[in-house]
Amino acid sequence: MKIQIDMEMTPEEARTLMGLPDLTALNQEMVGEVAKRMKAALDTSDPQAMLRAWMPMGGQGFDQFQRFLWDSAKAAGGPAKKTPQPKG
Repeated sequence: MKIQIDMEMTPEEARTLMGLPDLTALNQEMVGEVAKRMKAALDTSDPQAMLRAWMPMGGQGFDQFQRFLWDSAKAAGGPAKKTPQPKG
């Protein structure tokens, strides 16, 4: 038997339904901080300072984030299933 339920809701309603916190205020604060840093870096006209403001850890931070996403996807998929090997 297969049951399908379609629910139409806003992102805020979905967050509330799943019990997730509302991070709107935190997001606005972070975007404001990033904008402030970008403006300060643009005022110096130094591309290297601009990149440091955007990515404080540089490429290493991006690599760690990417590794986190891959590890999370693997964990969500569960353990790998072994296929039976033919005898003989």
